Amino acid sequence: MARRVLILVEGASNMLRYVQAAQHHGLHPIILSANPTQYEYLASESVEIIRVDTNSIDALIHECSRLDAIYDIAGITSAMELTYATVGKLCRHFELPGPNPESIERCCDKFVQRQLLAGVGIPIPAYRLAANATDVERSAAEIGLPVIVKPAAGSGSRGVRLCSSLDELAEHTTYLLGGKHIWRSSPRILVEEFALGPHYWTEIMGDEVIGAGTCGFGPPPHFVYHQYVFPAPLTDAEHELIADVSLSCLRALGLGWGPTNIEFRWTKRGPVVIEVNPRLSGAPVPEVVQAACGVDLLTEHIKLVIGDQWNLCRSQSQTGAARFLVADRDGVLDWIDGVSRAAAIPGVVQVKLYVEPKRPIVRKGDERDCIGHVVAASPTPARTQAILQRATDLIDWSITSFPARGEH
Repeated sequence: MARRVLILVEGASNMLRYVQAAQHHGLHPIILSANPTQYEYLASESVEIIRVDTNSIDALIHECSRLDAIYDIAGITSAMELTYATVGKLCRHFELPGPNPESIERCCDKFVQRQLLAGVGIPIPAYRLAANATDVERSAAEIGLPVIVKPAAGSGSRGVRLCSSLDELAEHTTYLLGGKHIWRSSPRILVEEFALGPHYWTEIMGDEVIGAGTCGFGPPPHFVYHQYVFPAPLTDAEHELIADVSLSCLRALGLGWGPTNIEFRWTKRGPVVIEVNPRLSGAPVPEVVQAACGVDLLTEHIKLVIGDQWNLCRSQSQTGAARFLVADRDGVLDWIDGVSRAAAIPGVVQVKLYVEPKRPIVRKGDERDCIGHVVAASPTPARTQAILQRATDLIDWSITSFPARGEH
């Protein structure tokens, strides 16, 4: 009998957990990647990694057909937004459960997403599409400063900035169009109204809203996540409203299979949709959700992918939260200490580092500024925050700044 395999097309921060969840489910994980060296950290996990051009659907079909002759392919998925539409096409080709690729592509184009949401009356910020510096300046004048300026495609807050003055607007436009930002297609910039209010997100599987969380960012003009809390401190009526808007987004975008996460700002108009992401949230959100309510989003996603019965029933009711360890300067990480002591505190669920000592750190004003996280859970929000504070206070590190230009 052929071995059952789960094919993972590229990955992100959740790749290790996808691999482990697949193995726990009796599946042999196989990763298809254009750059297998990025998964060297999985060497001890008995995972097969195959080099293939993951931007080419023909190359992927050819490789999956070869594997199909050797194994029993139980499912194909991805932990990465950039390849999720391609996964949908692969699933369709091999007659496996998967997302609608056309819906994923529309959703990943933030301008098209905005148009579709606006078309059915879902509250969103005012927005304009720009292709050059003149367009950006005109759009900002029409909307009114401050504005959010960001690429029309991408994730992880890369290239996203709050611009409060014409100088900041010109500086960030130059950054985006001047060769520093990596574009996967022709440059297209979204200029958006800055929606003021607390930030929330909903976690969805299929057409079921699992719950809503809240998050906080570091100082502007960047949007570097500093903390997640789940569930958010919302009234029943507020939770029902945010869930209803979430389901309206799924209908407007043709989603409703697999995981989705939706970001909001709660403004004077109520919940305003900032972004719909047709994928599972990156780490440590699944860990926070599982710590809070007992639902393992990755495992349930895998069950969906391979056609098994999935289960979103809550097994506990706690407040889960994560706090990020954020680099305070550019330079070389000399040392980081206190991780084991922090992990030993009752209520701490996970302490994870993203970088090792002696590695260079260059802050980008996005997710790459984070060097690790701590996840905790307890019966009350206040206690969870106290646990997180105690744990993060124990972790310390030293970064030696890079020499100034001209120094030796």
